[in-house]
Amino acid sequence: QVQLVESGGGLVQAGGSLKLSCAASELSFSTYGISWFRQAPGKERTFVAGMLRSTGETYYANSVKDRFTISRDNAKNTIDLQMNTLKPEDTAVYYCAAGRSIATPQLWGQGTQVTVSS
Repeated sequence: QVQLVESGGGLVQAGGSLKLSCAASELSFSTYGISWFRQAPGKERTFVAGMLRSTGETYYANSVKDRFTISRDNAKNTIDLQMNTLKPEDTAVYYCAAGRSIATPQLWGQGTQVTVSS
């Protein structure tokens, strides 16, 4: 059974950094497009960052561009999201995902909470 498991969430002060990781079982990230999404309280889940399977090209939401970096470690079969200069508005549950499309992935993790205090 395919499982994606996120880790690395927590509480951080504004301006700080966090690194989220996502590990997979029964799935090789190298053969999928990979993504991170987030869902803030009372809001819809939105795209944060993604990496194309074919080219490794990365895409970011405007709100996180130049602050967040998505990466993939094929040897460890993990994907990461390095988050710098965090803001209170980054507070959300963050989900890793995999699929043919980075915008509409089929496989999802259970989510990890990130809280940024002001």
